[in-house]
Amino acid sequence: FGEVGTIFVKETPFYATMGGQAGDHGVITTAEGEFRVEDTVKLLGGKVGHIGRVTKGMLKTGDKATLHVEEARRMSTCKNHSATHLLQKALREVLGDHVEQAGSYNDPDRLRFDFSHFSAMTAEEIGAVEALVNERIGANLPVVTKIMTVEEAKQTGAMALFGEKYGERVRVVEMGESKEFCGGTHVKDTGVISAFKIISESGVAAGVRRIEALTGSNVLAYYAEIEERLNQAAKVLKTTPAGIVEKCQHVMADLKALQSENESLKSKAAKEALGDVMDNVTEVKGVKLLAVSVADVDMNGLRDLGDSLKEKLGEGVVVLASDKDGKVNLVAMATEEALKKGAHAGNLIKGIAGLVGGGGGGRPNMAQAGGKNPAGISAAIAEAAKVLEGQIK
Repeated sequence: FGEVGTIFVKETPFYATMGGQAGDHGVITTAEGEFRVEDTVKLLGGKVGHIGRVTKGMLKTGDKATLHVEEARRMSTCKNHSATHLLQKALREVLGDHVEQAGSYNDPDRLRFDFSHFSAMTAEEIGAVEALVNERIGANLPVVTKIMTVEEAKQTGAMALFGEKYGERVRVVEMGESKEFCGGTHVKDTGVISAFKIISESGVAAGVRRIEALTGSNVLAYYAEIEERLNQAAKVLKTTPAGIVEKCQHVMADLKALQSENESLKSKAAKEALGDVMDNVTEVKGVKLLAVSVADVDMNGLRDLGDSLKEKLGEGVVVLASDKDGKVNLVAMATEEALKKGAHAGNLIKGIAGLVGGGGGGRPNMAQAGGKNPAGISAAIAEAAKVLEGQIK
C-alpha cells in the first residue's frame, strides 16, 4: 500500500503525454488491488507507462486488470486541446499567415500556445481572435479525424508542426476550416468546449509570443473569481460593482487635490523651518553664498525651496541640505552673475557630497546629490564656502 511504481499493460485506453497534451490520470484495478495513475508517459519502444501508487491491496505481474480513465480530466483536456486548433486558425486569420505553432501545452486547467509573431498583440487583436474562436465553438462544428499519407494531408492544406518528423501515414484533425496534423484527443463537436477566454498574451523569446487561455467550466470559474474581487472592491469603496468606475474617479480626484495640498504645506513648512535665512548669507570673494540645512525635506521640495531662495537672494549661490528618512538630499544652485565669476554648482556638489557619504553632480547652474550620512551635513554646509572660494576667479 502506498508503493510508487509504473505499470505496463498490453493495451491501454490511457493517453500518454505527448504532442503538448498532458497524459491521462485514472485507476487500474485487479482482483487483489488498486493503483492510482497520476501520469501516463510514452517510453522507448512505444511502451506506455502508467505512473502512480498502490491505493489498495497489491498488484503483480500477470494480473488481469481493468483500466478506468478519469473522464472529467480527459474531457477538460480535450476541450483545451481542440480550442488550441481553433486558436491557431484564428491567429492566422487575424495576424497573418506567418503565424506558426512554436509549442503548446494542454492540461485540464488551461491551454498554452506559443506562436511566431513579431510584436505584442493589441487588445483589439486579442479580442478579434477570442471572438473568432467562440464563434466556431458556437457553430458546433464536427471534429473529424482522418488517417492519410503525409502527401495527401499536405494537399488538404493541413498544418504540420515545423521541424516535426512524421511517419508515412498521419492523423489529420479537421474542425471547419482548421486542419492540422495531430495525434491527440479531441472533443466530438466544438460546441462541447462551450466557452473560450484568453487570460494572457506575452513574449517568451525573440519573435515568439505566448497565449494562455481557459475553456469550459474554467471560464465560468475565472469570471466567478473576478466577480468576487469586484464585489470586494465595491465593499472597500462603499459602493456597488456598477458604481466602481465613478467612485474611483472621485477618489482619484480627491487624492490629486490632497497631494497638491500636501506639497503646498510641505513647501510652506520647509520655509518656516528655515526662518529668516537671509541672516545666513555670507560673501565669498564678492559672491553671495547661502548654505543652510533644513529638516525632513525630499529632493523635489529642496529644489523648489532652492528656486525660491535663489530668487530672494538675487545673485549668488544657494546650497541646501536635508535629512529625510535617514538619507541626505543636497542641492546647489548658481545665478548667471555667479557663473560668470567662476561658480559651478555641479563641481560644488562633488566637493561636499563625500562628507555626507554620497555623490552626485550636475550642470553649472543646478546640481544635486544624495548621501547616507546625516551626521556629515554640518561639515558639508561649512565646506561649501571653501569649495566656492576655490572656484571664484
